Amino acid sequence: MANPSVKPTASKPAQEEVKDFQIFPKENYRIMLIGIIVIIVGFLLMLGGKSTDPNTFNASEVYSFRRITLAPIVIVGGLLIEVYAIMRRPKQQA
Repeated sequence: MANPSVKPTASKPAQEEVKDFQIFPKENYRIMLIGIIVIIVGFLLMLGGKSTDPNTFNASEVYSFRRITLAPIVIVGGLLIEVYAIMRRPKQQA
């Protein structure tokens, strides 16, 4: 049987606190999405280099500037954007 002297706890404010709890503000998630897109672009820049003839090796196609230099720089840039999005503090509301 239920004890009549025990009052039920108000769960409404607790639910509101949970609802308002966010790990990051919306702006941080947008910056993270941009970082993920930049990383994907970097991996897309690395694609290719397949030869039509398996007996030939085209070094200029495999070791091009785009695949060896540009793509890793873009990927590292995307990772730096992700670090910034995680470490960025939300602006204080006045």
